[in-house]
Amino acid sequence: MRVLVLGAGVVGTAAAWFLARAGHQVTVVDRREGAGLETSFANGGQVSPCHAEPWANPAVLPKIVRWLGRDDAPLLFRWNRWDPALWRWGLRFLANCSGRRAGINLERTLRIALYSRTVLQELRAELELEYDQRRLGILHIYRDRREFDHACHAAELMGRFGLPRRIRTAGECVGLEPALASAQPRLAGGIHTPDDESGDAHKFTAALAGHAARAGVGFRFGTAVQALLRDGDRVTGIATSAGAIAADATVLALGSWSPLLAEPAGLSLPVVPAKGYSITVPAADGTAAPFVSITDDEFKMVYSRLGGRLRVAGTAEMSGYDTTLNERRWTLIRDRARDLFPDAGDYGHAEPWTGLRPVTPDSVPLIGPTRLKGLWLNTGHGTLGWTMSCGSGRLLADLMSGRQPDIDASGYGLDRFGAII
Repeated sequence: MRVLVLGAGVVGTAAAWFLARAGHQVTVVDRREGAGLETSFANGGQVSPCHAEPWANPAVLPKIVRWLGRDDAPLLFRWNRWDPALWRWGLRFLANCSGRRAGINLERTLRIALYSRTVLQELRAELELEYDQRRLGILHIYRDRREFDHACHAAELMGRFGLPRRIRTAGECVGLEPALASAQPRLAGGIHTPDDESGDAHKFTAALAGHAARAGVGFRFGTAVQALLRDGDRVTGIATSAGAIAADATVLALGSWSPLLAEPAGLSLPVVPAKGYSITVPAADGTAAPFVSITDDEFKMVYSRLGGRLRVAGTAEMSGYDTTLNERRWTLIRDRARDLFPDAGDYGHAEPWTGLRPVTPDSVPLIGPTRLKGLWLNTGHGTLGWTMSCGSGRLLADLMSGRQPDIDASGYGLDRFGAII
């Protein structure tokens, strides 16, 4: 089967690899000059099933109220602009904030995240991939006792779904990561997920794209996708800046831009962009910069040591497709990083970056067919695109090839949103 994969980020590239391995003739189309140059370029670097708790949950509602109007809020909604898609998304988000819905969404997210981590490990061993990976786990730290207690409850629930997480005292957190020593008096405790990982998503994507190209996958870089081509209810290919490309099947893996391409074809996707920020700091020698990947839960920030660099990422800003670097937002990340790890690196030479992450109202990705024949989805992974990429790609390849997937594929389709399809 001739398959087009739209998007060469970590999600699209992984899908292309597994589709080619399944015997399909695969072409990847991307507007950028190489693989992994958009949202996958400078993310937080964590492969983190431990982050599977959905954004929409009962505990988040009072926080959102407190964060309204605060430019330094970890989750910032720009409601002062008329954006019907964001308002519709917001209503569905609120509908998913019940305890029952949060539990369902946690299981679905964790199911694909755990599977994906295993697939990543197998792929790394098979291809001998190097991408500044570390297998020291992820340590969540907490300053507020009430937040820590809530997190311990969530950790217990994740344990029931197959993710071991270990509750640690403040002293034990420092024992795991000595760079936290100066912060110990402020810590209420931590939760360590020993099987989670970290690594450079861009390096991984570029390396996997190289293997895919050598395996016969075609990459059409510098080619903007302009429209889906249809014959009745079937998608037959795409129109691009370089002309039309025909296909038997098309995979929409354009992240936050997926709804913009689907809408003119009559398909409404409940995906909105969430702008995230990161800085990359030259890391200091020795133990002043963390080696264990850290998640600072209070500020929703993550820290990953990538070779000689420290990647610090965080915040989510719901402000449409604006990719302007907001200086206040990224310098806030820098200042909070310097407060937690004062001697971790040369903060004066921090390199800021921003990218748009495709978020669904329930934090569960969209993987599978649509009502348009020949059009498949692999999008909406939110902040866990790096975490879920390999599992999503293999699951999608199995579904498109008519094979029985390794995991239950239910709950990832667009049909869960009912009438919007």
